[in-house]
Amino acid sequence: MPAGTLYRGREGMWSWVAHRVTGVLIFFFLFAHVLDTALVRVSPESYDTVIATYKTPLVNLMEYGLSAAVLFHALNGLRVVAVDFWSKGPKYQKQMLWSVVGIWVVLMAGAFYPILQHTLVDWFGK
Repeated sequence: MPAGTLYRGREGMWSWVAHRVTGVLIFFFLFAHVLDTALVRVSPESYDTVIATYKTPLVNLMEYGLSAAVLFHALNGLRVVAVDFWSKGPKYQKQMLWSVVGIWVVLMAGAFYPILQHTLVDWFGK
């Protein structure tokens, strides 16, 4: 057994773990989103206060993390579908995983400035 982990798998097991973790994170975001949207019916002033907190740099960093989670979950989900339904999928699952990771890194690098633009301007100026 590898040191420091209960999992015997390599890339496949870690992609399984990452897929589950990103799914749970997305679920909790959706739960919070439904709650904060429902708050507008209960107390519009409280809703405005909550929405104001969403404009902070910390929440903006969390938005980038959410984008990373959604993108990885989607790309890895397509890989899982390919492994399950393509006859050669199991043979190429390792290569497909590294392709998913590569595409994810490129897309997240491209999303860095558009998502974090306001935070970067707040921190470093124009």
